[in-house]
Amino acid sequence: MTADANSARITAKVQGRDIVLDGPLTKDEIRGRVWWWQVSGSGTSEERSDRHHEYDGSRKDVITTLGGYYEVPGDSGTPAAEELVDMVHAELNPDG
Repeated sequence: MTADANSARITAKVQGRDIVLDGPLTKDEIRGRVWWWQVSGSGTSEERSDRHHEYDGSRKDVITTLGGYYEVPGDSGTPAAEELVDMVHAELNPDG
């Protein structure tokens, strides 16, 4: 996937890891990238090991969109997480 100059780009800092989301992405792809530590069984052994790294939790997990900064909920199954995914999806996929 390549991104042109007009593509949306969203950044996040989650579980101490920098994340970049370049559109277009599906809602499932967004969930997988933002809540990467909750995904089990998939990815390389290095990615699986990374999910179990030490994280002190003293800093908030945030995502930066055109609308501002938003806190990333710890659980991807909450209504707040679903709203965040919907907003990010709309920003990354402006044509639908």
